[in-house]
Amino acid sequence: MRLHTYWRSSAAYRARIALNLKGVEYQQVSHHLARGEQRGGDYLALNPQGFVPALETGGEVLTQSMAIIEYLDETIPDPPLLPREPRARAQVRAMALAVACDIHPLNNLRVVNYLRSELAQPEPEVERWMRHWIEAGFAALEVAVRRHTRGGRHCHGDAVTMADVFLAPQMYNARRFNCDLAGMPTLVGIDAALMALPAFAAAAPERQPDAVT
Repeated sequence: MRLHTYWRSSAAYRARIALNLKGVEYQQVSHHLARGEQRGGDYLALNPQGFVPALETGGEVLTQSMAIIEYLDETIPDPPLLPREPRARAQVRAMALAVACDIHPLNNLRVVNYLRSELAQPEPEVERWMRHWIEAGFAALEVAVRRHTRGGRHCHGDAVTMADVFLAPQMYNARRFNCDLAGMPTLVGIDAALMALPAFAAAAPERQPDAVT
């Protein structure tokens, strides 16, 4: 498998975690988002959206991190990332979607670049925008996770699920943008437990071959 990625992309970070959890060997192909490499003709021919991640597997190209992760879960069922019980599956999906649909899109690179360029917002205002939406989303997620965690080491139940795979990269972003996490002790504790796991630690941005330190 070939994963098209960028070290600081939280969506690509999710895919790396899932691949690591499933024990899949894969090659990384980096596209520097800040330089616009994802908009090059060769990559757009592969993924017309020009986003990362994209996963080449079996002669096909899969896009969108959630679709990639669910594909991996369906084709490599052990360890499972979604519970078997339908209500529990829906709860885990809702947590992951809270990150993927309600938090992350409002602070990804193309949105904040639009704020900077087209709307001429100064950097302090751009960062305030990012902090606002991350903190608001995490405040709601904290309540949901608190209801469903067992032992405070995973978002749902007592095993890693897709919700954890989505949480860890967004927590990385929250710290990067100096978000106030004082009111999210459950999320902070779960993130610390997750980052002690080899699959999560190996996927961390600073440990990627294209990382800029």
